[in-house]
Amino acid sequence: MEAGTWRFLVSFLPLVLYLLYIFYSGYSSPQPTTSGCSLLPHQHYWIASKRIVTPHEIFSGAAEINGGSIISLVKEKDWLERVKNEPVIDYGEAVVMPGLIDVHAHLDDPGRTEWEGFPSGTKAAAAGGITTLIDMPLNSYPSTVSKETLRLKLEAAKGRIFVNVGFWGGLVPENAFNASILENLLNAGALGLKSFMCPSGINDFPMTDATHIKEGLSVLAKYKRPLLVHAEKQQEIELIDGEGDPRSYSTYLKTRPASWEEAAIRELLSVSKDTRIGGPAEGAHVHIVHLSDSRSSLELIKEAKSNGDSLTVETCPHYLAFSAEEIPDGDTRFKCAPPIRDEPNRQKLWEALLDGDIDMLSSDHSPSVPELKLFSEGDFLRAWGGISSLQFVLPVTWSYGLKHGVTLEKLVSWWSEKPAKLASQDLKGAIEIGKHADIVVWDTESEFDLDENHTVHVKHPSISAYMGSRLTGKVVATFVNGNLVFEDGKHAPDACGTTILA
Repeated sequence: MEAGTWRFLVSFLPLVLYLLYIFYSGYSSPQPTTSGCSLLPHQHYWIASKRIVTPHEIFSGAAEINGGSIISLVKEKDWLERVKNEPVIDYGEAVVMPGLIDVHAHLDDPGRTEWEGFPSGTKAAAAGGITTLIDMPLNSYPSTVSKETLRLKLEAAKGRIFVNVGFWGGLVPENAFNASILENLLNAGALGLKSFMCPSGINDFPMTDATHIKEGLSVLAKYKRPLLVHAEKQQEIELIDGEGDPRSYSTYLKTRPASWEEAAIRELLSVSKDTRIGGPAEGAHVHIVHLSDSRSSLELIKEAKSNGDSLTVETCPHYLAFSAEEIPDGDTRFKCAPPIRDEPNRQKLWEALLDGDIDMLSSDHSPSVPELKLFSEGDFLRAWGGISSLQFVLPVTWSYGLKHGVTLEKLVSWWSEKPAKLASQDLKGAIEIGKHADIVVWDTESEFDLDENHTVHVKHPSISAYMGSRLTGKVVATFVNGNLVFEDGKHAPDACGTTILA
């Protein structure tokens, strides 16, 4: 081959490598701006602020956005010289940081849209500064346990999402021993799998044990994707006479003790060791969702990490904001599984989060219709469990974290950087050149009351345990793929979020 031909081919090598990177990083390209997708009629513009949070520093300056991506970052002394004819949105002292990535939300669509649904759920996400969420495979109907049921999710999401939405598939006994079903589900774009080690409450999503999980990990290893696990193992509980008032939160707490989490995690770690370097499931990853027990369960997780298990763990704002002692009798808004535990446990969760033993946060937004909460009876044992929280997680984390010394850098780590890594979203989770322009702008000083005068976008505000709270930290604007989808209480008219497939 002639030298000129070689030079011609080599000149295309960077393009080829870039396209391969895009293909293997699970990339979904930002949607081009159309008139209804954005409250801002520009594709090329600048966002200026005194506080822009990047992986390396917080600086005063501006981020240049074009075609849905961040194309330059310029500090204050230089950026005015760089701006030519492009518009500038100057947010002053408001914080500009990467949009939140919520890896654990139940939007109940299709099949149970009376509980939530893609439109209301993603509007609430946008109003809360969440730019990407990963939808759980259960509480919708049917549950997402095959390529066919994933396609139903994709059809339901089409033209109805205001933020980016990806999907976890389900690991259940019916598909755990059939590698082809799991492979087809992962090939169809599921970002990973989710399983329950206790009854889920959903008939078509039965519980798994270590044998099912071991099989799932062996398949996931080929794809280098995670298994998310609800780690509670059901045990016999006997209530002493006089301790069984169903309106008392303490009764419910006794029925799901921390030993359930500990037992499940012990069993889970018997197979998570396969994910170590050189192990039979190397490449797979285990992620424990919504950890509530900050004592023995957390110690087991720390030991497994130190032994080399590929393992991460999340907790949720409701475990950091509330304690069992303050939950009123009959107020079933606070019921969730695993349950909110005592005040010393809450303080230890904060310590573990700040020390890095807990890796990240998620909402576990799990709504229902109000009737299932049994408000008139106040029966904690029979009411549907789940905390409705999607719109509030940023101000809740900030409000309750201030007394613990939470920083903006910590928020970005817990809510953006580490969730992006878990979901293999390499072009999200940070304000850096080349990343998607998924950005939240918020006022760290602004206080507000969550009452009837505050606009809430989830379908059923009355079921949220956060209603009645006074919070600090108000979302000013949310950009998704460069589109201004929310600002000052108003959403863009069209739902132009992107579905994310692996």
